[in-house]
Amino acid sequence: MDRTLSIVIPAYNEEDRLGATLEKICAYVRESRPEAEILVVDDGSSDKTAEVANAVLADCTDVASRVIRYEENRGKGFAVRTGFLECEGKVALFSDADLSTPITELPKLVDPILEDRYDVCLGSRALDRELIGVHQPWRREQGGKVFNLLVRTLTGLPFWDTQCGFKAFSMEKFRPLLDKMTIDRFGFDVEFLYAAHHNGLRLKEIPVRWDHCEGTKVSIFRDSFRMVGEIREIRKRGRKGLYNAQ
Repeated sequence: MDRTLSIVIPAYNEEDRLGATLEKICAYVRESRPEAEILVVDDGSSDKTAEVANAVLADCTDVASRVIRYEENRGKGFAVRTGFLECEGKVALFSDADLSTPITELPKLVDPILEDRYDVCLGSRALDRELIGVHQPWRREQGGKVFNLLVRTLTGLPFWDTQCGFKAFSMEKFRPLLDKMTIDRFGFDVEFLYAAHHNGLRLKEIPVRWDHCEGTKVSIFRDSFRMVGEIREIRKRGRKGLYNAQ
């Protein structure tokens, strides 16, 4: 089968939420995208994330799927890169394990790439906030707005939401850039977009439905300074030409 789509789900200690997520994705693929594959990347979980994923996917025998696991927790960025390097689809979409953006929003991002209108489509909570069902706590939401303003200022990227965990990429265009990536944790989204933009890929920010889910792994206090440092590192690497395609 000509594999047009790979759905990559990075997961770390997601045994409680991943089962329901995979059931929804499997049902969607079965009904709407039978040519797709599902890849779960277990990022060194200490719980039963891999066992849950294998159990659910074993019941979806008509859907191509794999679980990739490694022992050491390396970060969400490392997990997404691992999935992208292993995937077979012409387009790869990664989705957060909590499925805060419903999988039914997938055509908004994937179809424009398959139609060769864009190379990267990023889901956005900022362009149409009426699509947000359940908002984040006020402090976290305001922190996200400040972070994205910093991203725009420090990198020149023209996007209003770089951190939504729902993005799709043309693998023909993006795969050659994967070995340029160095950010393993939560700043990886910005690095992906920066490298794509830097190399002239066609990017489009697209509003998607989104609901806040409790249990996020990001700490607004612990991770904010780290992420700002990562953005500065991305800018520094960009100025040195380290994201230039060969």
